Amino acid sequence: MVEAVETMDGWYSLHDFRTIDWTSWKLASEEDRQEAIHSLQQMLTKWEEVEAAKNGSHALYNIVGQKADLMFMFLRPTTNELAAIENELNKSKMGEFLIPAHSYFSIVELSKYRPYKEEHPELIPEIAQRLKPILPKWEHVCFYPMDRRRHGDENWYTLEKDVRGKLLYEHSMTGRKYAGKVSQIITGSIGLDDWEWGVTLFAHDPLQFKKIVYEMRFDEVSSRYGEFGEFFVGNYLAKEQLSAFFKI
Repeated sequence: MVEAVETMDGWYSLHDFRTIDWTSWKLASEEDRQEAIHSLQQMLTKWEEVEAAKNGSHALYNIVGQKADLMFMFLRPTTNELAAIENELNKSKMGEFLIPAHSYFSIVELSKYRPYKEEHPELIPEIAQRLKPILPKWEHVCFYPMDRRRHGDENWYTLEKDVRGKLLYEHSMTGRKYAGKVSQIITGSIGLDDWEWGVTLFAHDPLQFKKIVYEMRFDEVSSRYGEFGEFFVGNYLAKEQLSAFFKI
């Protein structure tokens, strides 16, 4: 039988996409709008305290295009904490003006394709930091889900483990060219959501998303075995920018 690869798993991840009900927002009183903005600022402050204690992380982006207006990304140790955040947002004053557009549930993942001397490599500080990362608050984000192809002779899950490892290593070499330009977090979602992995990219220049994805498409692991879902691209939205963003 083909050998499955063991994964190291970190914090659970939720990408929560919302559309703003601008019509209701415009019809609301100035008092209600300010209360809504304040409620979101209070939640962001609470999430910042969690992040400072290294018990999770978060980021907020304004999505470009009509797929959504906002993307909240949360990382937490448990699914209960993610559900609590989602419920808190729904019940908040700001939640009255937010319409769910899309969501993606997964878990930060690293694969053990290369051997480790340590019995528990997930405890190595460098690896532990990658499994429980603090999300970079870079200017731009790109999120997309993906699968590995399972059609005929192009079936990722019939390849031997060493062959898969070699293809992924070559793929990683392409990604290293973009060190400092693109930061990447891979989250596994097999058994958790409709796709198998989620890819979240952060960049200072959004053009780098096009460049890295285009170049990686020529790697065999993508050209032969990659299937991709919708792409969501957004601009960082800081807590201090909320009043200006929601101003009518």
